[in-house]
Amino acid sequence: MSFDPRLSALLLILTAPAVGSFLGVLVDRLPRDEDVFRRGSACRGCGQRLGVLDLIPILSFALSKGRCRHCGASFAPWHLYIEITAFGMAVLAAAAGKTGAGLWLDALFLWTLLALFFSDLIWMRLPDSLTASLFLVAMAAALLPGGQGGQTALLGAALGCGSFAALRFGYRALRGREGLGLGDVKLMAGLGAFAGPIHLPLMVLMASGGALALVVVLHGLRGNGTPAGTMRIPFGSALCLAGAALWVLRAGAVPLP
Repeated sequence: MSFDPRLSALLLILTAPAVGSFLGVLVDRLPRDEDVFRRGSACRGCGQRLGVLDLIPILSFALSKGRCRHCGASFAPWHLYIEITAFGMAVLAAAAGKTGAGLWLDALFLWTLLALFFSDLIWMRLPDSLTASLFLVAMAAALLPGGQGGQTALLGAALGCGSFAALRFGYRALRGREGLGLGDVKLMAGLGAFAGPIHLPLMVLMASGGALALVVVLHGLRGNGTPAGTMRIPFGSALCLAGAALWVLRAGAVPLP
């Protein structure tokens, strides 16, 4: 007896807010090098352990107005943003029409991108465990029937990592300072495996355009105090957005160059 694909999609959507809550834990703790699994959730203001009613995804944040019920300290609103976005990504994955492993791997890919996006945006860090997970998920999806194949995915990963490693070390040799983080290089393993060698340039172009727009906006907000050429930006977040955009274009069967 085969499992009804509609039930699988429904299960994915129903579990998405809880997954988003866990992604929030990863974003909060991995960049701090804190334990993810054994340590219970607690308020960072007063240290009080949070109960079950404090941890209901989306609902708890809304009812408590984003504050600890013990000390009144504010919870970071990005926890709520991650939970809502994780739910939306599950809906997108279900709407893409895949079934079985393909459905869940698509959701895992988008969820991992989500955690990496916020990790770089908040902490300017891309944890190795998340970049490695992205690579493994992308490779697993490539090996599924109808996927682009392992060789194509590995070639995309090699080109992505290789080109970004060359940019990193070349910039450092020419300018004497870091211009691209090592985390971005590792991130390109998963994104390159997903994009493949054909769509890799398009994805990087989209990320570069988004990062450039961010630099212009931030430079305008900060005035002339910080030279645009020395401004630190979360380029990994821009890459994650570009990877998600490429996934949407493919899921929508949009013709790509």
